[in-house]
Amino acid sequence: MAQRFYIETLGCPKNDVDSDKLVGALLADGMVSTDDASDADLVVVNTCAFIDEARRESIDTILALDELRMDGSRLVVTGCMAERYGDELAAELPEVDQVAGFGQSFTASLDHAAATNAASKRKLIPVSSTAIPTFDLLNLPRPKSAVPWAYVKIAEGCDRSCGFCAIPSFRGPQRSRDVASILAEVEQLEAREIVLVAQDLASYGKDRPGELGAGSIVPLVNSVAAAVDRVRLLYLYPSDLSDALIDVICESGVPYFDLSLQHVSKPLLRRMRRWGDGQRFLDRIADIRVREPDAAFRSNFIVGYPGETEADHDQLLDFVEQAQLDWCGFFSYSKEDGTYAADLDGAVDPKLMGERLAELRELQDDITAQRRDGLIGRTVSVLVDSSGVGRTHREAPEIDGIVHVAHDVEVGSFADVQIVDALGPDLVAAGFDLAALDSVD
Repeated sequence: MAQRFYIETLGCPKNDVDSDKLVGALLADGMVSTDDASDADLVVVNTCAFIDEARRESIDTILALDELRMDGSRLVVTGCMAERYGDELAAELPEVDQVAGFGQSFTASLDHAAATNAASKRKLIPVSSTAIPTFDLLNLPRPKSAVPWAYVKIAEGCDRSCGFCAIPSFRGPQRSRDVASILAEVEQLEAREIVLVAQDLASYGKDRPGELGAGSIVPLVNSVAAAVDRVRLLYLYPSDLSDALIDVICESGVPYFDLSLQHVSKPLLRRMRRWGDGQRFLDRIADIRVREPDAAFRSNFIVGYPGETEADHDQLLDFVEQAQLDWCGFFSYSKEDGTYAADLDGAVDPKLMGERLAELRELQDDITAQRRDGLIGRTVSVLVDSSGVGRTHREAPEIDGIVHVAHDVEVGSFADVQIVDALGPDLVAAGFDLAALDSVD
């Protein structure tokens, strides 16, 4: 009988891609997937280590799955925590059978591990992580997407040195994939919308200038757009948002701009080791809206970075009001060991940080609601992700709002619908029965 595996994925869309690659590898190894962790011979936790809260969630998930799994099964921890804290995790979590960075395969020794674990499911098989993977998930095959959209990771690692971020220390420098491998994966997925992701998306190809060429993200987007109905880009560093890239995004039919801004105060941005300032960002957003009035915008901001003053916070509030972005995420600063910011002075009191977060979130919630209200009465094109749920170009999967559509609209199809109402971040199309939402509540 084939052995069964269960994978729990935490963190960002890039981790979702990695898990899909693991699924492909495990299926190729002769295993079968199960949705029940207690019925699995192999339980994998794909962890996130970006901030302290994510690490705590990862540890809690590992311990919960250890309690749930059956005797003789194998519990493996992989992902960012395994890459960053491999030896430490192996030493501190005797519940775990293996800590495997993405540089190691944990499939080959499955039969041996299952046999040695038969007497005790808490036998430790520690495996430390490596800095740069030798078993690279980037180009492994993936199974067909179970939904009408899919993330595709076009590069791994990052060459930037942002003051708050530890990702380059454990994911390594940027490693861009070749176009042929990306297009092959797009074809394998058979999805109608492809969402391109990377730690630094717009820098795609800069590490391979002689092969892929400068500005290679632009021809890549064109190639993917020619292969699928929609292509969407996530995580764009503002200094790399060239005119050519703006044009190709607008021409793709998905004018959605996910800009990694992080703050708008110029002095604070320099302490973050980042480019730009609020006025430059506003000018660029205004320029895009002139080219494409229907463009949608998302960004994320860090609140409470060391040295953030009340004046810096006021600048951010003013920017949010002026920019009128469709979507914003606000996150409290998390001190990360080994980063430039970890040794900076000017720590912001956690209580004050919380007050600033609440003020920004309240302002943005109002802006998002107003922008959604402004769509009432319009006819829009939606991709139906699941029964009764669709998205226009304005909504990225899993992170933005949705469009409630009639349940008889075929999943996986595109449909033109009229927006008749807005419920906070979500829209309601004609033909949708609002009573269905009441019954869920």
